[in-house]
Amino acid sequence: MRVWAIANQKGGVGKTTTAVSLGGLLAERGERVLMLDLDPHGSMTSYFRLDPDNIKTSAFDLFAEDQLTDEQLKNIQVDTGFERLTLIPASIALATIERKAAADGMGLKVARALAQLWDDFDYVIIDTPPVLGALMINALAACEKLLVPVQTEFLALKGLERMMRTIMMVTRSMKKELQYTIIPTMFDRRTHASITTLRALRNDYADNIWPSMIPVDTRFRDASKNASIPSVYDPESRGVAAYKALLKFLISQQEQRLRA
Repeated sequence: MRVWAIANQKGGVGKTTTAVSLGGLLAERGERVLMLDLDPHGSMTSYFRLDPDNIKTSAFDLFAEDQLTDEQLKNIQVDTGFERLTLIPASIALATIERKAAADGMGLKVARALAQLWDDFDYVIIDTPPVLGALMINALAACEKLLVPVQTEFLALKGLERMMRTIMMVTRSMKKELQYTIIPTMFDRRTHASITTLRALRNDYADNIWPSMIPVDTRFRDASKNASIPSVYDPESRGVAAYKALLKFLISQQEQRLRA
C-alpha cells in the first residue's frame, strides 16, 4: 500500500482538488483507493456531499480509541459512488484533536490505523488541514510521499517556506526521510504573477518540483458542484490532462526508487 499525503500550511492552493483528481485517476487505473480527510473543515468530505457537522462516524474515530477493531475501521469507511474509491470522512470533532494531542501523544494514530488496512487498499491519499498541528503531523508520519500543491502567486511562496521548515522538523524528529514533490497549481499564463512565481519555484526548488503545472480550469469547479471526479465529469479537460501527467510522473518516481 502506498500512502500519499497532500499538505500545505497555506489554504486555497488546490489540496482537495489534487486529492480528488489523483484518487479518481488511480481508481480508474484499477487501484483500490482510500481517501482520508483529516481536515476539520471537511472540504473533501463535502465534495462527496457529506456534512462534516452532522456525520456520525469519521476520521475522528481514529483518535478516539487506542486501537480500532477491523469492524470499527470498516464502519467509518464510506462508499463515494465511484468504483474502487472509498472515503473516510472528516467531522468537525477533529478540531478537538489539537487539545488532546499534547497530553496523549497521538502522533502515530493514523499510521497505526492504516497498518491495519494494508491489504485492503493499494493507495491512501490523505487531505490535511492548512495548519501545523497533530493532524498534519499524523499525516506526515503515516505517508511515504508528500505532495505540496503551491498556487502560482507570490504569497504562496511564503507559505511554502513554512512548509519546508515543517518538513525538516518532521524529518529530524521522526528520523526518517520524507520524499516530497512540489506541485505548481492554478497557473494562469496570462498573468505576470503566475509566470514569475513559477519561475521562482523552479529556481528555488529545482530538485523537488514537478516540471509542469496544473492550470486554472473552471471544469474543476463544475465537477465539484456536481459531486463528480474531474476525470469522470470531463475527461478531456486541460486540468484532467495535467493531473494525468502528474500521476504518470509520480508513479515513474515511485518505480525509480524501487529499482534503486
